[in-house]
Amino acid sequence: MKRLTLPLLTLLLTAAVLLSLYLGQYRLPLADIIAFASWKVFDHGSLNPEQQSLLTNILLDIRLPRITAAILIGSALSVSGTAFQALFINPLVSPGLLGVLAGASFGAALGMICSKSWLIVQCSTLAFGFVAVGVAVTIARIFRGTSIIMLVLGGIISGAFFTASLSIVKYAADPSNQLPAIVYWLMGNLSAVDGRTIGLISLPMLAGILALIVNGGRLNVMSMGEEEARALGIHVGRVRITVIFLATLISALTVVIGGIIGWVGLIIPHICRMLVGPDNRLLLPTAALTGAIYLLVVDNVSRLVFTFEIPTGIVTSLIGIPFFVLVLNRAQRGWR
Repeated sequence: MKRLTLPLLTLLLTAAVLLSLYLGQYRLPLADIIAFASWKVFDHGSLNPEQQSLLTNILLDIRLPRITAAILIGSALSVSGTAFQALFINPLVSPGLLGVLAGASFGAALGMICSKSWLIVQCSTLAFGFVAVGVAVTIARIFRGTSIIMLVLGGIISGAFFTASLSIVKYAADPSNQLPAIVYWLMGNLSAVDGRTIGLISLPMLAGILALIVNGGRLNVMSMGEEEARALGIHVGRVRITVIFLATLISALTVVIGGIIGWVGLIIPHICRMLVGPDNRLLLPTAALTGAIYLLVVDNVSRLVFTFEIPTGIVTSLIGIPFFVLVLNRAQRGWR
């Protein structure tokens, strides 16, 4: 059954993408979508120029970038959460453990009040995500002790510092224009996604996801403990830094695309672990596909259930909170 998991999830993701292209506030007849696909792929069809322009705008300029963003963010958060849980041997670890999400949030808010350029905001978001993790790692190196514990404590300190700094930035922001934009962005939403941003970010994000999946075997050994990993010839420090760098990169890029979307990196790894077991060689690609499907479905719910759009981050939090209770119960019994 485990052998069929990845093909089945791939088919399910394909179906979710096609359904997401069809669903929307502006309903499109299925025949028009098929005709548009025929026109784009085979350069023939019965659409007039006005229909071609309308469908290009709705499907390619609005819906497809948002669908792609949901897939990338869901995969990135799920894979980074899975990798961190294996690295830190803890079922309650999430991608924000080392402060990357707090740092990226601060960077985004700072960019919003310092510049009107969206590119500068995105660069600031990515840069401060890495700065936050750098602070956590530096603290762990200064106070030498059990490395995993010190990394976690460093992440807590770094996250608290950048969360407080974010509050200062929000307090200093213009309450008429800048503050509402910051607050809405931090709720996590995909409404502002555009094709240019996706084009720039998709390649490094996909590379980071694939690189973590490739390291699945090493994470299997790391999850046995540092001493066992060293005994089996694993360079513990190198693997730890590589995983932290890759997970930081893809986690920070999710904030660049859609703000803070929480809980995905905590709940999806547990669901996937129940499906395929703890082997990271299979667990990581399963998490990537499941996270993509999950966030795509959640995003459809957030934009279609009501007449107004609910930020995606709010919906993931509402789903994640009750699931967290189940996670705690499972953690007491053991997770591997």
